[in-house]
Amino acid sequence: MKAIVNVYLKEGVLDPQGKAVHHALDALGFKGVNDVRIGKQIVLDLDAASMHEAQKEVEKMCETLLANTVIEDYAVEIVQ
Repeated sequence: MKAIVNVYLKEGVLDPQGKAVHHALDALGFKGVNDVRIGKQIVLDLDAASMHEAQKEVEKMCETLLANTVIEDYAVEIVQ
């Protein structure tokens, strides 16, 4: 099964890459974009006995390595 992990900066944490993209979109004439936040997506191919086991293991990976939980939040989706 696969796990899709989306990692993104917490609200209130400065996102200079998002600001740069926002300014670039505005400069290119794309109006109506109120804010841009940049994150990352990590896709894991797992051997796990169940979706519950996979979820727990990936959350442990996020807390240990994949996300800096001081400044980042993450969301895990387990798919078949």
